[in-house]
Amino acid sequence: MTVYFIGAGPGAADLITVRGARALGRCHTCVYAGSLVPQEMLALCPDGAEFVDTARMPLAAIIDVIAAADGAGHDVARLHSGDLSLYSAMTEQRRLLAERGIASEIVPGVPAFAAAAAALGSELTVPGVGQSVLITRVSTLSTDMPAGETLPELAAAGVTLALHLAAHRTHDIVAALAPHYGADCPTATVAFASRSDQQIVRCPLAELPAALAAESITKTAVIFVGRVLEPQGVDTITDSYLYSAARMTKLRNHP
Repeated sequence: MTVYFIGAGPGAADLITVRGARALGRCHTCVYAGSLVPQEMLALCPDGAEFVDTARMPLAAIIDVIAAADGAGHDVARLHSGDLSLYSAMTEQRRLLAERGIASEIVPGVPAFAAAAAALGSELTVPGVGQSVLITRVSTLSTDMPAGETLPELAAAGVTLALHLAAHRTHDIVAALAPHYGADCPTATVAFASRSDQQIVRCPLAELPAALAAESITKTAVIFVGRVLEPQGVDTITDSYLYSAARMTKLRNHP
């Protein structure tokens, strides 16, 4: 039997991958966080499947549930929001399952930052402006940032930022980023990306605390910071070489 760690995507039920949907269809036990995973997605599981909401369960209890289902001969879906590679707590779960001799497989999902960028209609890598995206967060009471990864240190690179789990710390964000990006640097915040209650807020960096407070956005949001968010067509933006006439000519002359 196999435990499938499945990325459920950012929120919309139809943004699960085909592979993820097929895996759900094989699993007679589905372990998921009810506060994050859409109920409609559970309909992809087979008839008679058992559903376990882990929203208020400690890690040890979650592992016990998965182990019991595996012992009963069931394939198990461990359904996480977004993609498993970011802030999913997958590593500790897989480690504990491996200690019990239980196999697991990862099925990636659509990450929240990608859904947020789609909602904005934005490419995060713009020729001549920015070709790097740094995904990070801020320290919280439950998870501190490691040495060398504080926001002021990361901001020194000046690349486009995608901040997760940080909407409740906007004053700290402005204080850390303004010296590097400028108070006028554009930001775009997407809360509940891809869901029916999705919200989008665009504003200069200095106005971020007031703008998010006005919309009551304090969690489940991705905050982008960077010059790539400026309106397309500014003087610093150049077209991609990939589809340029010069490249097409080169390909014709050197097939």
